[in-house]
Amino acid sequence: MTVNAIPPIGFGFWKVAREDAAQTAYEAIKAGYRHLDCACDYGNEAEIGQGVVRAIADGIVTREDLWITSKLWNTFHAPQHVELGIRKSLQDLGLDYLDLYLIHFPIALEFVPIETRYPPEWVHDPAADNPRMHRAKVPLHETWAAMEALADKGLCRHIGVCNYNSALVHDLMSYARIAPHTLQIEAHPYLIQDKLVRLAHDYAIHVTAFSPLGALSYVELDMAGSGDSVLTETVVQTAAQAHGKSPAQVVLRWGVQRGTSIIPKTSKPERMRENLDIMDFELTGGEMEAISALDAGRRFNDPGVFAQAAFNTFHPIYD
Repeated sequence: MTVNAIPPIGFGFWKVAREDAAQTAYEAIKAGYRHLDCACDYGNEAEIGQGVVRAIADGIVTREDLWITSKLWNTFHAPQHVELGIRKSLQDLGLDYLDLYLIHFPIALEFVPIETRYPPEWVHDPAADNPRMHRAKVPLHETWAAMEALADKGLCRHIGVCNYNSALVHDLMSYARIAPHTLQIEAHPYLIQDKLVRLAHDYAIHVTAFSPLGALSYVELDMAGSGDSVLTETVVQTAAQAHGKSPAQVVLRWGVQRGTSIIPKTSKPERMRENLDIMDFELTGGEMEAISALDAGRRFNDPGVFAQAAFNTFHPIYD
């Protein structure tokens, strides 16, 4: 069956080690995932492609069964470089087209040739005495027009954006010839982004939540502490006991039930299956409200914080 809509539960490949990515992709598909969320910046698309080819060769899926997303990196924002970005991802993934191609961040950086360094990452010259991000003067509307050209050429079936705020969504909708299919944002019970999700839905834009379990993706990067886990919250634990599910399943169900798709990540096949097993129960209205009430505006993935710390550049995109 051809996947015509983005599946509610996908598999995220951020921070999946390159040496593990091929097997992880294969195991994820084998476990039942049909949406694979990839990106140039993750540095593992060639290996993911190997896993996809193997799964297709083994008859587990066909290409049409899969929804594969990738993202335009910051250094490819200039119109003359946008197609270069997608063609490199397609080459690495071994695909003729993407189901969805997203602008990864509303951040334009100076171009880095693929031959010089790939993925280009954040700093312009890692060997410099003071490595920094080098901003490029590329308006987002120019990047979007080039994204539309990709869709016109059939290189991707849908286009969208990541990490946009409400003002940028309003602005995008004022000039888009092809409306964005998806807005991908950080969203979990500590950062529910209710107004932004509501706005996207009002514009008929699908919302995908990355880091749907919150801090778990960031502890190993020292961007969160072990005490930041939403899974230990009483309301989550109580709901888990009531439904005979794990706390993680309750949080993931909350994400799907509020109308977003989610892209959890794990390296363990048993956890892959557990994360998928959330469609056979429904949280009550009271449970949904109680989990949403955990909102603390706690953003873990914030360029206004990590760019200064890691790349010697203060570059906030959220107020």
